Amino acid sequence: MPGMVLFGRRWAIASDDLVFPGIFELFLRVLWWIGILSLYLLHRGKLDCAGGVLLSSYLIVLMVLLAVIICTVSAIVCVSMKGTICNPGPRKSMSKLLYVRLALFLPELVWASLGAAWIADGVQCDQAVVNGIIATVVVSWVIIASTVVTIVIVFDPLGGKTPPYPSAGPGHRDSLESSQLPSGLKAAATGVWETRVKVLCCCAGNDDHARAAFSSSAELFSAYFSDTDLVPSDIAAGLALLHQQQDNIGNSQGPDQVISHPPGPSQEADLDAELENCHHYMQFAAAAYGWPLYVYRNPFTGLCRVGGDCCRNRAPEYDLVGGDQFNCHFGSILHTTGLQYRDFIHVSFHDKVYELPFLVALDHRKESVVVAVRGTMSLQDILTDLSAESETLILECEVQDCSAHKGIAQAARYVYGRLVNHGILSQAFSIAPEYRLVIVGHSLGAGAAALLAIMLRNSYPQVRCYAFSPPRGLLSKSLYEYSKSFIVSLVLGKDVIPRLSVTNLEDLKKRILRVIAHCNKPKDPAARLLV
Repeated sequence: MPGMVLFGRRWAIASDDLVFPGIFELFLRVLWWIGILSLYLLHRGKLDCAGGVLLSSYLIVLMVLLAVIICTVSAIVCVSMKGTICNPGPRKSMSKLLYVRLALFLPELVWASLGAAWIADGVQCDQAVVNGIIATVVVSWVIIASTVVTIVIVFDPLGGKTPPYPSAGPGHRDSLESSQLPSGLKAAATGVWETRVKVLCCCAGNDDHARAAFSSSAELFSAYFSDTDLVPSDIAAGLALLHQQQDNIGNSQGPDQVISHPPGPSQEADLDAELENCHHYMQFAAAAYGWPLYVYRNPFTGLCRVGGDCCRNRAPEYDLVGGDQFNCHFGSILHTTGLQYRDFIHVSFHDKVYELPFLVALDHRKESVVVAVRGTMSLQDILTDLSAESETLILECEVQDCSAHKGIAQAARYVYGRLVNHGILSQAFSIAPEYRLVIVGHSLGAGAAALLAIMLRNSYPQVRCYAFSPPRGLLSKSLYEYSKSFIVSLVLGKDVIPRLSVTNLEDLKKRILRVIAHCNKPKDPAARLLV
């Protein structure tokens, strides 16, 4: 940090990232130089054949060239070890050394080409000498190709522009957290990230919802990564330092002390009842994932059980299940919930951006109509998660700020339309009018289930929602207060999803910048950041 500037553009690599790559190249170059020297000394008497003078000259010039390269790489490694992450001053000569190193690739490339040409001419010399020279030519081209690949990897598409990054010197640490991008560079960064997201999620479709999700995800990534002069190794180092810092704080404080007040008899009974309900309805949330989760939870018997259902002919039942051509999903749902086929009103595995799979079933044990929404399981679901800006909901309730996560709100609105407009809930309650409505989900499905419960609250006042590990940043404070009476959230241990939000990620970025700025150790040597 900051990113290196070569040929008038910024690259996604810092001047202190060249220690380990340089040591690795140095090791290969020294072994290569020793091997060529040994080959020349042992077989120079056999180079009096036709073309032997050329091969002898080739080996001598190659050894001299390698010696120069070894000296240059050694200097790069030594300079890269100097300074700290945010104090690149002692490494200011790095760009000149890299120019020299890159310039040496030209004679190396020419010499490798000449060596390949001479070998191709069929030089009639000792076979050991010929084989040794073939090996040197191959090694030369491998190193050249590796260098080209490395340049492609560290290429920064925005490097040609000049962002107003703050100084990274030790006297400007606080300014690292306050840099802003001009509108032109911000638009360029968003375009770069949108291209990356489209390439990574090329199988997610190209409809209006997918394009909106691509744009939303690109804005999220560009806003998070493009306003600081961090390279990938800086982020990795910051995470390692932050983890080390948190471990030290935890060790100094000792184990967490939990102060609890014993609940009264009625509160304890309510808590036990809710925990029992969570245990019961979690099976529906798990069933919504279909056969992959069932096989994962039952590694020894799940595949056989589901495989039997896949091969079974259920022609009369096929219309009930959308997107389950081989009946594997529905078979796993039956095994997970313990219900019968006749207990299911609707099962859909239709999966697109903002459109989640879900199931509707009659739970006779709890006398409830259960709607279970599936969580993240596809690229489409990931794009739904990444559409993280807020969206205002139109609700028939007295709540001032009705805003929620855009992608999850869109998904909840889709399920709501299927349940209400297609008459699925009406059909369920026509069979069991005395049952109550229960909506469940896990992860992304938990967020959609919570919003779906809010949307259905007026039509079904007795609705109850059990959200397992719902994403953070889902609801505005007003909606959170409104939903406390009918939504139960369950979070297990240190699950990251209920703690993951745009606000928390911004806080994490500030912490990373702060811990990097106050680090007085080099980044790479001896991997001291991780010990």
